[in-house]
Parts: sequence; C-alpha cells; structure tokens
Amino acid sequence: MITPDQLRPFLDTTLTTTDFPTLGEKYAGKVRDVYVQKEKGNRILIATDRQSAFDINWCTIPLKGQVLTQISAWWFDRIADIMPTQVVEMPDPNVMVAKDLDILKIEIVVRAYLTGSSKTSSWMNYNNGVRDYCGITMPDGMVKNQKFEAPIITPTTKTDDDELIDPDGIISQGLATKEQWEEIEDKAMKIFKRGQELAAERGLILVDTKYEMGIDKEGNLCIADEVHTPDSSRYWLESTYKERFANADEPDSLDKEFFRLWLRSEGFEYGGKHPEITDDVRIMLASKYIDLYEKITGEEFVIPESANVEDRISNNMQKYMIS
Repeated sequence: MITPDQLRPFLDTTLTTTDFPTLGEKYAGKVRDVYVQKEKGNRILIATDRQSAFDINWCTIPLKGQVLTQISAWWFDRIADIMPTQVVEMPDPNVMVAKDLDILKIEIVVRAYLTGSSKTSSWMNYNNGVRDYCGITMPDGMVKNQKFEAPIITPTTKTDDDELIDPDGIISQGLATKEQWEEIEDKAMKIFKRGQELAAERGLILVDTKYEMGIDKEGNLCIADEVHTPDSSRYWLESTYKERFANADEPDSLDKEFFRLWLRSEGFEYGGKHPEITDDVRIMLASKYIDLYEKITGEEFVIPESANVEDRISNNMQKYMIS
C-alpha cells in the first residue's frame, strides 16, 4: 500500500499545465491539455493533475493525471470489442495519443442510482421536485442512493455551463441524427453493462458515468475522451452499500464525489465560501485515486522514479513533435 509519506514529495511537482508548442494546436479542458495535429490525424491528450468540482478548478492532486490515463487505458482495452475507440498509442503514463475525431457536442451520462450533488445530477433534480428528467419519468417515493429499476441515459450539452437535454432536443438541435442517437444509446448501455460487470468482480459498484463519442474520418462512431475513470464515474464499495443505504448513510465512495461531499461539508456554496484545500486533503485525494486504480485493475500502482513529469513527457513525445 502506498503511504502518504510516499506521496508527499510530489505535492510540489504536480502537473498544473503543459507547454509543448511543437505538439500542435493546444486547448485546455478541465483536466486534460489537448494538442491537435490535423495533418497527422492525431489528438494528443495529456492528463494534468488539476482537480475540478462544481465547474471550478480547485487545486492539483499528486499523480492524478497518471492514474486517470492508466485507468482509462485499462478500460479502453476491455471495451474495444463493443465499439471502436480513440486510442492510437500510450507513449507515457500521462499521455494518450488518440484519433482526431469529430467530437459530438453532448455528454452521454448513464445512471444506475438516484444520487449526486451537482445541479445536473438525478438526486438534486429529484429532490427539487423534478420527475420528467431528460425525457424519462422518475417515479415518486424514491430516496437518495436508491437503485433505478434499470440504468437510464441523461445526456447534457457540452457547453461552458452543461445543461440537461432529452433525445428529442439532441436531434432537433442537430447535435446528432436520429440514427446516431440510437447507436449512441445502444453502445453506451453495452459499455456501462461491461463496466458494471468488471467492477462487480472487484467488489465495486459502477454507479454512473459519462461518455464522450465522436466520428472518425471513415464515419465510424468511436468512444473518446476517457472511460470509467474516477473523474467521469462514480464508484461505491459493494460490501457496505446495503447497510449504509438502510441507515441513510452516504455510501463508501471511491471517486471525486467524495471531494464534492467534502466541499459541501466544509460549507461550500455556489458563489459563496470556498474552503481551503490543504496538503493533507490533496494527499487524501491522491490516495483515493490510487486506491481506486488498484481496486479496479488488480494491479499495483507504480510511483514514478522522477518527480519531474513534464521533462519525462517531453522525452517520451519526441516522435510526435512537429518541426
């Protein structure tokens, strides 16, 4: 087991941002810095250590980028038989070279439980009286963290301020064709089912997740971005879920929902108080990310020999540099 003392040296060397102009045209997402190489058909995704929640970048978490990239790579390998993936190569623990897809401007969110603390989550909407949720009618009488009869898909728009949308809205706004949406629903449900099955083998519940998809140059729908990482998905410990649910306690969580709940417990409100993120909190979050990696994959997480992640990435990406 990796100890806090092993993680502490990485507090001052987290990857906040990257600057590799010879890798292509850059844009920054919430966590990843993406370099686009149009002529080569590549999209280079570098996972930083940035920690976001409630659409706010709060801090950096030691080794988080490596964890996200390696979990995602593990999952991409295990769903490639369901649909084509973006993956071209993994030249560095923080880097995925992907196909330059035409990314659809929707996030496909699959939910198996009534939970969450963000404004688009099923529980926050349900608790506010919403029953027509992305075109799905939710029954009265449910309680927080209860399992749905079957998983549901609740898409959102990919904008600065994500908004819930239903399939009719997606089609009418031209975000996807009817045929594309039918394929998206089919593939998303199959990938989620695979995720639930593999998570269950490791004593975990895959509660919900979001997928991004795009079209490749041959016109194929491909899974993009990341798959079943603790930033895109919610995981609970199966062994304690029933007891904690019966007692109306929050499930044992291994994802960034723990961070959201911590922020709430510290008094966070939109436009209001921002709690201080101490080094101890950052190390606690790093430990949770690493713990989830090891629980999902069954493999030991390897701490890098050098804390200088940016130099390592630069060395490993030489063949992708554009002169």
